[in-house]
Amino acid sequence: MKTRVVKVNDVLFGGNNPFVLIAGPCVIESRKATVKMAADLIKIARRLKIPYVFKVSYDKANRTSVNSFRGPGLKAGLEILKEIKERFSVPVISDVHDIAEVDLAAKVLDIIQIPAFLCRQTSLVQAAALTGKVINIKKGQFLAPWDVKAIVKKIEAVRNHKILLTERGVSFGYNNLVTDFRAFQIMRETGYPVVYDVTHSVQQPGGLGEATGGKSEFVPLLARAGVAAGVDAVFMETHVNPKKALSDGPNMIPLGQLEPLLRDMIKIDRIVKCH
Repeated sequence: MKTRVVKVNDVLFGGNNPFVLIAGPCVIESRKATVKMAADLIKIARRLKIPYVFKVSYDKANRTSVNSFRGPGLKAGLEILKEIKERFSVPVISDVHDIAEVDLAAKVLDIIQIPAFLCRQTSLVQAAALTGKVINIKKGQFLAPWDVKAIVKKIEAVRNHKILLTERGVSFGYNNLVTDFRAFQIMRETGYPVVYDVTHSVQQPGGLGEATGGKSEFVPLLARAGVAAGVDAVFMETHVNPKKALSDGPNMIPLGQLEPLLRDMIKIDRIVKCH
């Protein structure tokens, strides 16, 4: 099933277009590291001719522990994202957790992302949609795929039809997530492009007690399977050294492993979409 096309600058999501890569580190650890990561990822994407959006969070407001690193915050984080956006001419996406953040974030972000735990917060979702920006809804781990129809209607109610829907796994018992691949087809029936957040789908929320665990060894398998299922975009968090990452290290793919995996995904995507 083809979806409508959602355009972000020169990047096209949906229809029968090649998959878009949304990738970057989990959180801004420092300006230098984040700019370097953006430069490396953009080189890979341009070398492989993959449409690309840079992602990173300026504030991880839903960390397991109160002592966990959250990032530089709204203003400092947006300054770094603005620098990357202007320096590399690349669209940027980040999470927005509060209505008070929306107006400032919309001045920089090309895509406003609503975190999974907040996807049913009507006031936040509609405030983000009223900016006119593309809105990426992370489907909550607690929702069925058909439940996103109600979220779509909230956005459409304020006359925004620039919507992306992201699958990031569903809760399967305690501290575990699993991907139901039927969800991609069900969510696409809304008419909007579907994103597969591969790395968060291998999370083990709270699995390390005061931190989130993960099974990053399954990322390549799930990424190939998601593309084979015809998703419109793939969302992946990556880091030069995930073991030293300040957030979500256990579910991130090492940067050095990303390009070979993307080459496989491109081949599968061409077969599925007959490019």
